[in-house]
Amino acid sequence: MEHPILFLDLLFGSFGIHIPPHVTYTWMIILILAGLGLLASRSISLVPKGAQNVFELIIGGLEDFMVEITGEEGRAFFPFIASFFLFIMFCNLIGLLPGFLSPTSNINTTLSLALCTFVYTHYLGIKYHGAKYIKHFLGPIPALAPLMIPIELISHFSRPVSLSIRLFSNIFAEDVLIVVIASIIPYLLPLPFMALSLFTAFLQAFVFVLLACIYIAGAVAHEEDH
Repeated sequence: MEHPILFLDLLFGSFGIHIPPHVTYTWMIILILAGLGLLASRSISLVPKGAQNVFELIIGGLEDFMVEITGEEGRAFFPFIASFFLFIMFCNLIGLLPGFLSPTSNINTTLSLALCTFVYTHYLGIKYHGAKYIKHFLGPIPALAPLMIPIELISHFSRPVSLSIRLFSNIFAEDVLIVVIASIIPYLLPLPFMALSLFTAFLQAFVFVLLACIYIAGAVAHEEDH
């Protein structure tokens, strides 16, 4: 199914520049989220209503959930987690619109998100612990350090691979299934699958940020917690 010709495609196409569809849709999602953020913050009140109420419900729930995992210090990097959750969820949802494409159904998008999480996690680890962060890779007993270092390195470098493939494979399979079913029986039959996909879109975004929270909590944890 062909995706709609977006303004950015036309703009850059006029200069002979081809932009992959997942990049175009990614920028579109960013603009949508920025617009919704401005709309929600335009008239903030003590008694939330409209867009402010929806955003406060989502953001408040995410913040409480993250603090339960990371502790109070998690509030410092909550904007990162909240931004990723909203971005991933909107990327997943847009593919449910006829003719549209989920940016997260492309491995380049999910790998970029996973690499950002990987870099940010270790950045926070170094920020919180300095040179002592290396102790996270040595294991609980110094004598086991030669064995634990390669195991820990493999474990940490496998995280972006598993994060990216999990999200990509689920959303890609979901989008393909809906397209195939819609091409066979285009009206009533796809509806139950689309309803299930609404839940899946939220679930996959939630799983991604849940794992990110766990990784970050492990990186910033104090030594006595290990």
